[in-house]
Formats: sequence, C-alpha cells, structure tokens
Amino acid sequence: MDRRTLLRAAAAGLLVPASYAAAAGCGVTRDTAAGASGPLGRLRMIVGNSPGSGFDITARTAGKALTAAEAARGVEVVNISGAGGTIGLSRLVNSRGSSETLMMMGLGVVGAVFTNKSRVGLQDTTPLARLIEDPSAIVVPKDSELRSLDDFLDAWRSDPDGLSVGGGSSPGGPDHLLPMQVAEAAGIDPTKTRYIGYDGGGELLTALLGNKIDVAATGIGEMVDQITTGDVRILATTGRTTVEGVHAPTLAQEGIEVSAVNWRGVVAAPGISPSRRDRLVDALRTMRDSGEWKDGVRRNGWTDAFQEGERFKDFLADQNTRVAKTLRRLGLTP
Repeated sequence: MDRRTLLRAAAAGLLVPASYAAAAGCGVTRDTAAGASGPLGRLRMIVGNSPGSGFDITARTAGKALTAAEAARGVEVVNISGAGGTIGLSRLVNSRGSSETLMMMGLGVVGAVFTNKSRVGLQDTTPLARLIEDPSAIVVPKDSELRSLDDFLDAWRSDPDGLSVGGGSSPGGPDHLLPMQVAEAAGIDPTKTRYIGYDGGGELLTALLGNKIDVAATGIGEMVDQITTGDVRILATTGRTTVEGVHAPTLAQEGIEVSAVNWRGVVAAPGISPSRRDRLVDALRTMRDSGEWKDGVRRNGWTDAFQEGERFKDFLADQNTRVAKTLRRLGLTP
C-alpha cells in the first residue's frame, strides 16, 4: 500500500477500527483465542504515530507478510498518534493479558520515553523480535540551494540556528539524534541548532515539500516515492555502505564519522503466557522467511536484523542506556 492510499484510508477512518477501544485495555487474557497450531488468529498492531511514518510502513508490510505466509489470519494496524509513540505504548501496556495486541516500535520510542517523561517504558512490555535496520538520510527539496553535504555543513557552521532541520520523531528519536551526531562530528554545538520534530514521516514530508524546513533527517524508506520522482535530493546516507538504488554517498565517505542506523521491532502486551509469546515469535520468524517480507525489505531499503527473545530484551536494555546518555549530554534529560 503506497503513502497516498494510506492517507486516503486514514481520512476515511479506516485505519483505527471502532472495536479497538473496547478490546484494548480491558485486561482480558486471550491466550486460548487461537489453537495450539496453525495460523494465529487476527492480530492488532499498534503504531504510535501517523500513517506514512516508518513505523506505519513497517507495520503494514509485516501485517501483509504475516497474512500471506499464513502465520496469522489477518493484522489490523491501529494508529494511535502522540508523544513520540508513548501514548500508543501506554495503550499496549494497559492492555495487559491481551494476547493478540502487538506494537511496532523502535529507536524513536526508546527516546520518547525519556523526553516525554512517560510513566511506562519498553521494560513493561513483552519483547518479541527486532526485525530490520533502516538507514537514514539527510534530505533537501529538489530546488534547494544546498547541493551537497558540504554545502549544508558550511551553511550550518555559519549560522547553526539559521537553518531549520526537521525530523519525523520527537527529541530523542532517530531523526533527532542523527543531525545532533552529525553536528558534533562537524564541530557544531548541537545545543545551538534548531530542530523541529514532526509526528512521523508523513507530516515531515509535507513540511519539507512546503519549504517549512530547510533540511530533513529521515529513514530512506519513508521517502521512496519522492526519491523516485526526484522531488527530494539526498545529500548523504547513514549506513555502513551505500544504499542500492540511491545515488548519494555515506556520511563516512564525506568525512563524517557517524553511522546512525535506525531499527524497528515488535513487542507484545505484558502478562501473556510464555507459550503465547513463543507462538508470536514463531509467527514473526515464519514471516521473516517469506517472499512477501523479503520483497518489502528490498523495496524499502531496509536490512534484515532479526533478533528474538532474550537477545532482543538485552538489546532493548542496551539501547535504553545509550539513548539516556546521549540525551543527558544534549541537556534534554537530567
């Protein structure tokens, strides 16, 4: 489903099922809703921001692949926007025992827990699996006077507050951390820069194309259509190597030693049984091996980064520690 279709569906009220409010948060355990074998029943996957965001695209790709691989009988994607994804996270945690309720999350939610002073965190969920890594990019509109990364950095050094840099995440998310790391590596005080956060890639794209911001930091997968049509120009990517089909150097190739790669994964509600958790992980493993999912990974420029169970739980704890240190250094948390 492309972004235009997603936005039309959102306007028509199709993305948030009316039954969800009654089903989520009721605390009813449903571990026996599906049989012990065969496809899982219908699942709900929370996305903590708007249609067209990286989380949303990943969730819809996963939902389609889970269904095609017959790992689940269907997946409803539920957009619950606000506070960097922590409102959706609270909804998941409050749905304790709901064995069909999942959430697509990633680095952005880790940071948002701190900057929004959320009462709940990812430690309150049931970790299932990390799915992908998503290289980001420094992007400008096609008619921007900034023709290269050097142009951008020279202008930024001259007037750090004069250029507006936007991202599809709140402070602490990947789209915020990326330009802050680039600023530090380029000798610019990140606390003197002007960052504007938007609720997901859809809103960010509108701001960029409407010339409300000068530069955007975003996942490449969120700008696939605009890259293809030439409406945006990528100055540099953040992966360890160049991205297939994207004609832009990496930050490292331009002398900026920053390798900021976003990631996304799936967590479940707390309070589900170990056997249900294992069945959900098995379903995601089946999805990962499907042609539908592999096509989505390739199409969106993602990298397979599957990691499950205790290893994913340990990874989340490490990310929590790393993000907390970075935010303290930037003066955004005590």
